[in-house]
Amino acid sequence: MQKALLLDLLAQNEMTSGSVFHQVDCTNATWRLTAEAASAGFLLRHVGETINRFGLFLGQPTPIVNTTMGYSDNGQGRDVEASRALVAEGFAMLRRCIDSTPDAAWQEAVPTPFFGPVTRFRLFAHVLFHNSHHAGQIALTLKRGNHSPLLEPLALQK
Repeated sequence: MQKALLLDLLAQNEMTSGSVFHQVDCTNATWRLTAEAASAGFLLRHVGETINRFGLFLGQPTPIVNTTMGYSDNGQGRDVEASRALVAEGFAMLRRCIDSTPDAAWQEAVPTPFFGPVTRFRLFAHVLFHNSHHAGQIALTLKRGNHSPLLEPLALQK
């Protein structure tokens, strides 16, 4: 029953967030709400990278390198297809994690640098929240943002 519930939560997140993620394309990937805000493409890439990177705490190794977390938008999200592939890979990784993690292990604490030790289940819930949060940012950017010379990416800063 627990695996079925986790898979349902994941499927819902993939459907609702994914409907926004699929709206990002090469014509709007550089759109921003303000000059300081991240672009829609950057946010999409960030989601793809972080889903996979959070998998590390769930026992899922990844070769994905962080180029967005802690960095300013410097055009990292212009390759929309690569970002979509990262997102798809992240959702697939979470499905594998659900399938391979015994029920009791979801209540075990795992160390994280962000929250300290949290249960796998709480970390999983955070990943879904993180996806939804950035899907909302992307939706707003696509609705209200625009592309102009004043909104080009800022210099890469850490």
